[in-house]
Amino acid sequence: MNNTFCERLREAMERNDLKQVDLIQMAANHGGKLGKSQLSQYLSGKTIPRSDMIAFLAQLLSVEEEWLAGIEPVAAPRKQKENVMRTFNKSTKLDHVSYDVRGPALDEANRMEEDGIHILKLNIGNPAPFGFRTPDEVVQDMASQLRDTEGYSDSRGLFSARKAIMQYDQIKGIPNVTMNDIYTGNGVSDLINMVMQAMVETGDEIMVPSPDYPLWTACVTLAGGKAVHYLCDEQADWLPDLDDMRAKITSNTKALVIINPNNPTGALYPREVLEEIVQIAREHQLIILSDEIYDRLVMDDEEHVSIASLAPDLFCITFNGLSKSHMIAGWRIGWISISGRKRLGRGLIEGINMMSNMRLCSNVPAQSVVQTALGGYQSVKTYVVPTGRVCKQRDFVYERLCQMDGVSVVKPKAAFYIFPRLDPKKFNITDDEQFQLDLLQDQRVLIVPGKGFNWETPGYFRIVYLPRRAVLGEALDKLEEFLSYYRQ
Repeated sequence: MNNTFCERLREAMERNDLKQVDLIQMAANHGGKLGKSQLSQYLSGKTIPRSDMIAFLAQLLSVEEEWLAGIEPVAAPRKQKENVMRTFNKSTKLDHVSYDVRGPALDEANRMEEDGIHILKLNIGNPAPFGFRTPDEVVQDMASQLRDTEGYSDSRGLFSARKAIMQYDQIKGIPNVTMNDIYTGNGVSDLINMVMQAMVETGDEIMVPSPDYPLWTACVTLAGGKAVHYLCDEQADWLPDLDDMRAKITSNTKALVIINPNNPTGALYPREVLEEIVQIAREHQLIILSDEIYDRLVMDDEEHVSIASLAPDLFCITFNGLSKSHMIAGWRIGWISISGRKRLGRGLIEGINMMSNMRLCSNVPAQSVVQTALGGYQSVKTYVVPTGRVCKQRDFVYERLCQMDGVSVVKPKAAFYIFPRLDPKKFNITDDEQFQLDLLQDQRVLIVPGKGFNWETPGYFRIVYLPRRAVLGEALDKLEEFLSYYRQ
């Protein structure tokens, strides 16, 4: 029946002139869930759907359910009716935009959970589900100010929030940041998109690290620009390859993105590397965009240096927020600070101001706790000392991975991610997404493949080490068992 079903599914799609993406969109329009990986499994003959899904697909494709299931040898599917409902596809602007941290494999994991299968999710850096709690003082402050935060704020943000951010920037050594140079947003993600829309012209090139947090590449692409990926060097603890960076800069390059500390590798950039990056930006007159959301999650007594503090003569935008350091990812509060030679970016600042005004303001209740969060006791410090939970879990995952045959890994210095590599000779990984799906279906463990971070060499993946040690141990046991027999 496997071959019969997949063959008839393909035939019905061809008769209706439907591609996979069209059928997925039709399912969504009719209130059904059909993931990309799920449909691929059906079309390859690896999986046969449940009877309710077969009935749903038959309805979408206007064919007999029994024929599609391969139960009855019906001659052929009937053609689409003349008066079919109009369907709507996604914009072509999204054709080259991806965000695989929440991609098809997560859809498949959610489908499996709906069937009662327990999934160990190591794919998203969301502290709250793993027992990391927001400091009580921060929660109490929001609760006490809810009635005062029902209306819009200034489009840039509350005075108290921006004042606290300005003082934090002063501590970090970021030069000449005033109240008017700070814009709050619904997390750093919101602000990356806002700045890219304000800055990028069609054809502009933006230098983005590889591997990267994929939203950077997605937002550059969506804004009409081209993300040019400079490599980070695994052999140099995942620090940027400066020669590769220089070689890829052209006359169309407008800005240089750094993610420090880095997601997904956990690398922390030392001052001397940052100084060289500043010099490259200076030579080519580039804007520096620095994502520093993990700057308070630094371990091993290392110091985080903000690159803007080293570039007072350049136009810099620093991105930061409270989602990770104060375990309030769901509250959505981030900010940008514009610093350095601001007159070079007067026009861009006008664009950012316009984009900020258009969305009226960011989440005001979340803004109301910025002052308390940045000025009070920093509970995050207890997590990153050697006896702290994040640090101990990092050490545990790193040591277990080092013990696995065919796995190599660089020890992260910050954040809560680790980016291992599988020996290509041993495992022959040619398709990262297939590896992700096979691990999920065989062992019920969900990770994100390296390709999801715009890393083109197969055989890399990211693990989030936020779960408690017992959960991490179970997941790593499953991974080790999987790698004992898996070959692609």
